[in-house]
Amino acid sequence: MSSERRGLLLVISSPSGAGKTSLSRRLAERHPEIELSISATTRAPRPGETDGREYHFVTGAKFNAQAAAGRFLESAEVHEHLYGTPRAPVEAHLAAGRDMLFDIDWQGAAAIHEALPADTVRLFILPPSLDALAKRLHGRAQDSDEVIARRLARARDEIAHWVEYEYVIVNDDFEHAYAAIEDIYRAERQRRSRNPWLTEFVGELTRDAG
Repeated sequence: MSSERRGLLLVISSPSGAGKTSLSRRLAERHPEIELSISATTRAPRPGETDGREYHFVTGAKFNAQAAAGRFLESAEVHEHLYGTPRAPVEAHLAAGRDMLFDIDWQGAAAIHEALPADTVRLFILPPSLDALAKRLHGRAQDSDEVIARRLARARDEIAHWVEYEYVIVNDDFEHAYAAIEDIYRAERQRRSRNPWLTEFVGELTRDAG
């Protein structure tokens, strides 16, 4: 029996502080068959972040040069910084039948879906309330009050895009939210369209039955 399959692109988005990064990294850690896409960004690293692990941290000039050369599958400006998804790893993984996980905003999700609609599964994470979101942002102690205020103001606009996603999860409990994401990922891997080997396999089954 052949194991040939088509890879999928699982895109997770949320307002800043709603939990998409923690949930994405848990999924990548527990499922070695899925590769976490590492975006390029012009923002500075936060405490504890490492170049090449959370992001590829680049200068504005380098980012613009890569964008002009067509090296990003998608790119966008978010909170006054540029973010982009390197194109080459995505194309290589899909061609090899491997999966990729994306921790990106709604703009990037829309661009990836537009470029590769049959391969993209979009999932949006909602906070239980805006008050809870504010507490999470302040609790991280990574941004100034001014930056947090901008993130909260932007959150309402980001949440308005939830209707563009195939799946929506309210992250009022991390473990429950993670379990739901894992169920979605496992189910999407089994889609008939992503497992072309089934055609030959079912043909063999019916011939054997005859």
